Amino acid sequence: MAGRSSEKAVKEEVHQVAIFRETVRKELRYQKLITEYNINPFRRVHAVTGKPMSWHDNVEEEADPTFLSVIHQAALEPTKKYTEPQTTSQEIGWITTPLINFDRTDCRLNFPQHKTEITTFMEAAWRQKEQSKNLQ
Repeated sequence: MAGRSSEKAVKEEVHQVAIFRETVRKELRYQKLITEYNINPFRRVHAVTGKPMSWHDNVEEEADPTFLSVIHQAALEPTKKYTEPQTTSQEIGWITTPLINFDRTDCRLNFPQHKTEITTFMEAAWRQKEQSKNLQ
């Protein structure tokens, strides 16, 4: 019996090593070395003032146009960056244009408030009641 358990342990160890080799082979297949570095366009760049009496203040450098375009693109609001919402929380308020043109002369959709004699009287009564409460 002791021989069987040691053979089983050896087989399990061989299988574990084979699984590990396969995992490493898969990882190495999809690894790639990144050598081109850029700034992160989604972080805001903070301007830091130079030292007083520094000669760097007198040198005018021309800004890189690709750098400026990346910074300006990152500063845009999401509706101008993307054609559709990227997350479910962006879906709320994504379309801000009204679905129909609202015409105030159309009596089917426009219900303006009308003041009658009773509403003006009750408004004055409520206002007087509120003022009397506030004075006490």
